Amino acid sequence: MALFIRQDEERSELQKRLATELQEKARKSTEEKNRQVDGVEDSSYIEGLKKPGRYSALVAILIVGFVLLIIWLTILDSSR
Repeated sequence: MALFIRQDEERSELQKRLATELQEKARKSTEEKNRQVDGVEDSSYIEGLKKPGRYSALVAILIVGFVLLIIWLTILDSSR
């Protein structure tokens, strides 16, 4: 008879406690998801990095051009 829940109450104390715990857990998980949009908690790893130099674009273009030249020469040689 001790396990019998009174009929005039909609929820037992255990049900109320579980519902509040689940609501709090859901609230914490949504706050954490909203806070960590990019997956990084602390952006201090960026500190101390230099901005790209003024010749970095030129170096990138030269590297791409060199790779394309090698590919073109390889195709030209294989067609002979």
